[in-house]
Amino acid sequence: MTESRGKTVNKFSIKLVQVSDAHLFAETDGKLLGLNTDDSLQSVLDLIKKEQPDLDMVLVTGDISQDESEASYQRFERHMNTLIKPSYWLQGNHDNSASILQALGGNERLSPCVVSAGSWRIIMLNSSVKDEVGGYLPDSELKFLEQSLADNKDKHVMVALHHQPVKVGSAWLDEQMVSNAEQFLSIIHRHKQVKALLWGHVHQAVDAQLESVRLLSLPSTCIQFKPGEEHFVADHVNPGYRWFELYDDGSFDTDISRVEDREFNVDYSTKGY
Repeated sequence: MTESRGKTVNKFSIKLVQVSDAHLFAETDGKLLGLNTDDSLQSVLDLIKKEQPDLDMVLVTGDISQDESEASYQRFERHMNTLIKPSYWLQGNHDNSASILQALGGNERLSPCVVSAGSWRIIMLNSSVKDEVGGYLPDSELKFLEQSLADNKDKHVMVALHHQPVKVGSAWLDEQMVSNAEQFLSIIHRHKQVKALLWGHVHQAVDAQLESVRLLSLPSTCIQFKPGEEHFVADHVNPGYRWFELYDDGSFDTDISRVEDREFNVDYSTKGY
């Protein structure tokens, strides 16, 4: 179990941000659909530094790398270090756990892990499957989830993973959701301290409700996927991140923030990536 060393702003709230789907390459000039992903990540981090001066921690929800290179993870870690707050990572379908562990120097900040945040706990799970685009949570991850929830009955809980556990309304993306989502959600529904499910992967913002649980995704720090499409379509909106303020009573505020002061070079004619 990992513990945050971030300083709480006050006794009532914890401030964190979620970033996702950076798709970095070994080289700093690597591009995805014509977009320099290192440059776009830097723009998002600059925005975070401007808007979140009292930040406590960062959640990274996968697809950190596009080429699985150790160099891309090392550079991502250097980017995260500029925020001067602890960051906790989970793997996406484009990631390689062995390369991440080399960059991090250990697994204390890599899923599966539990992040302590005042009266809250964030459970980070690995939904990636080697050589597969879609997601799945093996028994080991589900058991970790069950045990972590049992150990934190008196805490408010958010659960984070890479792949979406529910359909988002884009046919091509919905084929890639967690394939055993029903099993996963049955565990979630048995534990009423779970307040929210967070994920990356979809490169678009989702804010929905499933019974008492808030369902939340976010923009990528690079290219965006247009919502509601049957096939891949790049969206004409800028990169961004999601912020949270968590309160002791189990409530929280959250919203999306996007880079607005510049245009990004994206090849919108591409039919995939």
